[in-house]
Amino acid sequence: MTESKKQLGIIGGGNMGEAFAGAMIETGAFGPDAIVVSDVSVERLHYLKERYGIRVCRHNFETFDSSTVVVLAVKPQQMDAVLGSIAEADGYGVRERKTVISIAAGITIERIETLLYANLDEASRKKMPVIRVMPNTPSLVLAGMSGMSANANALAEEIESVEKMLGAMGEVVVLDESRLNAVTAVSGSGPAYVFYLIESMVEAATAVGLDPLDAQTLTLNTIKGAVKLMEVRREPAEELRRKVTSPGGTTEAALKVLVERGFRQAVVDAVAAAAKRAEELSG
Repeated sequence: MTESKKQLGIIGGGNMGEAFAGAMIETGAFGPDAIVVSDVSVERLHYLKERYGIRVCRHNFETFDSSTVVVLAVKPQQMDAVLGSIAEADGYGVRERKTVISIAAGITIERIETLLYANLDEASRKKMPVIRVMPNTPSLVLAGMSGMSANANALAEEIESVEKMLGAMGEVVVLDESRLNAVTAVSGSGPAYVFYLIESMVEAATAVGLDPLDAQTLTLNTIKGAVKLMEVRREPAEELRRKVTSPGGTTEAALKVLVERGFRQAVVDAVAAAAKRAEELSG
């Protein structure tokens, strides 16, 4: 079956559900008429229908049952209830191959299998592979970073197909599921760390006399430029930092404060805390 003939169902119409729908339409992977989204919010469904021209419905089972590719874009705390209601619905079963993609932080493949496979025979289970994905919010502007892992029922072409879907929203790495909590801590939560840094730099720039708008422009373009330099030069961050830090200069004075205040360790501890929370959500 070609991608154009597949039906994409998205359960959960929040930011990441919208990111999937928008990226698939923009890149032509799925047309609007091949996408259906379900959500508890009528207002949200109305917005998605008006914005993207996709189909919407209130019932998760209807979305799940009618789709060949299903994206579970619900909050981790809602996953058990959502999948439980689907698996217990009248008519639940697997008539043709169906790929289930979860983007819920910390929810393991095994947990999804427990909920969706319980009432299925082995042949049906083999026709419904589960792929766990950790994307991030820059996927909304096709600049995302995702990690993904698949269970044993996923065929090579299905893994490749999901890679292409995620690639439409940015970059993707395929890795063992045991690494996904680390992915969550680094790239899943990572945009928030960057935004917090930007907030702090803008506040600091304003404090030393810059207009707030100028402060934000300078900060954003400095960060974009630093990332671009690293991408083009392909040099380690440590080396690039050394090159911009002249002995006795302004940068050295600033970095001395960051070192004294434990900036590096704070970042390490923050990522560790995020990874720990992802692990707790797995339980």
